[in-house]
Amino acid sequence: MKDVKCIFFDIGSTLVDESAAYKDRIENTIAGSSVSYNVFTEKLIETYRESAQRAVSFRGVCSFFGLEPSPWRSEYEFLYPETEGCLRTLSGNYKIGIIANQDPGSEERLNKLGLLKYLDLVIASAEEDVAKPDLQIFQIALDRANCKPEESVMVGDRIDNDIIPANKIGMTTVWIRQGYGGCAEPKAKEELPDYTVDNLSDLLKLL
Repeated sequence: MKDVKCIFFDIGSTLVDESAAYKDRIENTIAGSSVSYNVFTEKLIETYRESAQRAVSFRGVCSFFGLEPSPWRSEYEFLYPETEGCLRTLSGNYKIGIIANQDPGSEERLNKLGLLKYLDLVIASAEEDVAKPDLQIFQIALDRANCKPEESVMVGDRIDNDIIPANKIGMTTVWIRQGYGGCAEPKAKEELPDYTVDNLSDLLKLL
């Protein structure tokens, strides 16, 4: 990649391992029902597999089974082993930002995780009142970073929320196949990332 000035990251299943949080949420959601953990997760994987064609919604999977979704518990979120080292390395050479759909308090949570010191800006849906895949949230991030789309990289696990809109706005896209988002099957041109990696260590090899 040449002439890159800014690198933007999603948070969930990109910098933060959500596997334990998903497990907790699924177990609490199906508690007392006839839906098994395996059946629920198979449907969730199927939904993410089709995420290039339609938006993913945990609530939508719950609705399919007639279940009320349990609240998300952020205390079960943990950093991937490579996360801090990756951001520490990149922050020395690039402007680093976040573009994410998050509940209020993203900066506080990122600070508790020890990541805020590596970030130049955090653009989160709750604070901006606009959410991915709306192109507006990407434009807000680019404007505040004073960075052009062609000088920017978007790294995320979701084809629907990260790759498609970032492609549309003209950013270089990196799909990181972690979490349920890694199950997607992109086919159409606008769904295809410029690069695909399996973890943040692989990302460093591109930059």
